[in-house]
Formats: sequence, C-alpha cells, structure tokens
Amino acid sequence: MNMQILPSDRIERARAEWAAEQPDLDTSPMEIIGRILRVGHLADARIRTVLRREGLDRGGLDVLATLRRAGPPYRLTPTRLYEELVLTSGAVTHRVDALEAAGLVERLPARADRRSTLVGLTGKGAAVIDRAMRAHMECEQSMITPLPTADRRALAALLQELLLSLEAGERNGEGA
Repeated sequence: MNMQILPSDRIERARAEWAAEQPDLDTSPMEIIGRILRVGHLADARIRTVLRREGLDRGGLDVLATLRRAGPPYRLTPTRLYEELVLTSGAVTHRVDALEAAGLVERLPARADRRSTLVGLTGKGAAVIDRAMRAHMECEQSMITPLPTADRRALAALLQELLLSLEAGERNGEGA
C-alpha cells in the first residue's frame, strides 16, 4: 500500500484524546473499525444525496436493486425479498408499500399459488433503478478515485477477508 504521511483524521484525533485520558486503553481497533464506520457514515451521506435525485432512499434502492438483479421477469415473493434483504417481513411490506405508491413496483398474484403474491418491477421502476444504479456506482467511483488501483485492490481484499470472518462469526452465533 501507498505509505505516505497523511494529515490527522477524526479517528487519529480521538485516539490521541483517549491516550491522554486513559493511557492504558488500547484504542488500536479504532484504526480499522472506527475508520470503516466513519467512511461508511460519510459515504452514506453522499449516496443518499445521489439517490434523492431519483426519488429513492437506501431502503427503496435495496428493494428495486434486488428485483432488478433477479433477472426477467423481475419478480420475487415477499418472503424471498426479506430473505435477500435480511429484513423482517414488516419492514419489506413497508418498503414495498411506498414503492408501489410511487408506481415503481406492483403486487401480482402468483400463478402457482393464487394465495401468494409476487412483487415485480414496473416499467417505471426498471427505468428508475437503472438510472439510480448508474448514478450510485458513479458516486462510489468518485469516492475511491483518490486511491491508486493497486491500493483499491489490496483494500478490497483485506475488507473481504474481514467481512468473511465477521459473517462466519455471525453464522456461528457469535455476537458482541
């Protein structure tokens, strides 16, 4: 990785303050987790601004993107949606209701079981998610542009390793 001297960031300043107050407290995890959380906060603010231009929030984007990624005919059961999004059924219902009111999704009867429904993209919804994803990816690209390509690859690999470890712990019931 590119090892240059960087200006002090918020995490470095917080660590210095903790060192002054509790010198025996090991704040080194903040160098990674604190920065991941701070980057996430700042990135989320930029992404929300981009999505608002398409009339979406993060939750709406997630539902539309999940339907779009499902491939033609861009329909899923509500159960499949909440499993994919790792949400409660109530949270998915709330999101689908809002997207349906905006004309971006529709509820359709399932052919195999008329008691069941499918949630599908409308033509308007497909157009919105395609524009929103393009804008979203352009936004993310603009945020990583300052990093050289080799650093991006190294950071992506390290974050993947950390994520896989955390996901394995989640599956094994490990918590905080």
